[in-house]
Amino acid sequence: MAKQKIVLAYSGGLDTSIILKWLKETYDAEIIAFTADIGQKEELDGLEEKALSTGASKVYIDDLREEFARDFIYPMFQSGALYEGQYLLGTSIARPLIAKRMVEIARAEGATAIAHGATGKGNDQIRFELTAAALTPEIEVIAPWRLEQFREQFPGRAEMIAYAEKHGIPVTASAAKPYSMDRNLLHISYESGVLEDPWFDASAPENKDMYLLSVDPEDAPDQAEYVDLEFEQGNCVAVNGERMIPLQVMEKLNELGGKHGIGRVDMVENRFVGMKSRGVYETPGGAILFSAHRKMESLTMDREVMHLRDSLISRYSSLVYNGFWFAPERLALQALVSESQKNVSGTVRLKLYKGNVIAAGVKSPVSLYNPHIATMEADPTQAYNQGDATGFIRLNALRLRVASGVEQNAAK
Repeated sequence: MAKQKIVLAYSGGLDTSIILKWLKETYDAEIIAFTADIGQKEELDGLEEKALSTGASKVYIDDLREEFARDFIYPMFQSGALYEGQYLLGTSIARPLIAKRMVEIARAEGATAIAHGATGKGNDQIRFELTAAALTPEIEVIAPWRLEQFREQFPGRAEMIAYAEKHGIPVTASAAKPYSMDRNLLHISYESGVLEDPWFDASAPENKDMYLLSVDPEDAPDQAEYVDLEFEQGNCVAVNGERMIPLQVMEKLNELGGKHGIGRVDMVENRFVGMKSRGVYETPGGAILFSAHRKMESLTMDREVMHLRDSLISRYSSLVYNGFWFAPERLALQALVSESQKNVSGTVRLKLYKGNVIAAGVKSPVSLYNPHIATMEADPTQAYNQGDATGFIRLNALRLRVASGVEQNAAK
């Protein structure tokens, strides 16, 4: 009888290395390790050899960077998504793509289960599993950190390191780590360890080495740098006049943003499971793209369409953060977002300076801004009669006058 096959989301770190060996022993299963290349850079070095030496029967390392930029980052940025007013959702938006590819591999390999190393306290477990439920509802999901048997065997990192040494698992780890990090094309997130104290100053000079994508804004160049971003239907298609695919845009903007210390966020956020957590984020390219997109919309998007879309930003952001990327309500919202972007085309000029993204000009062939109408001087088009505002104000004030009169009479 053939062994059960399990597809494991594998990073090569201590947790997933231990989990790979543990799954193989506990379930007497064939483990297929899967790593999504979504921009981790050097973190991918040596992963295939490491997974095979740990016991994987097969290893997939798939380059999903372009799909990530084109089909996940770009649609999300069209929506204006910003979780709790600060977080650009760098980790959140990557998980549905990883889980999507996992279930595709599971189908191709005849696997009956997928597994992940997300903890039972975090958001990632939900994102992985809601995606699996939406795309392949019949597949089993194994989450070792939610199994009492696993937690009893590995109550802490010391036990995991000892297990790795006993079984010859090639991992580099120490019993004490100041924080954890997660990297992809859009951002790097830092959490846990010393960052669990919200009074800990992650911006202090002694903590500069933590950041990998951006220089400290205080150390950024003293000379500002200008950058032009060209948009077509809400998507950035060129930087400084050079046409680029979404992946190239993100890489270029990360380079520019990192150079000028742009995109750092330190926040306490609300996890879906109910607790608050502190996260520090670097999103240099994303911060530039977000700002430029918003400025492009300001010139080209109809007021009521903008206000309608803006009223849905919190809802859309929560859907992404909570793992509902493939849910019907997110897809429905995306259809509205796509419709709203039809005329979001033109060029935005920004000035980058010491952590700041500064507006420096915007233009569009479909601009809704008419200087002749907006001018404080005489309007040569006669499109707007200032006298019309009298009746407009009177009608809008009617309910206020009525309410005020009622209150005054009641007070007598």
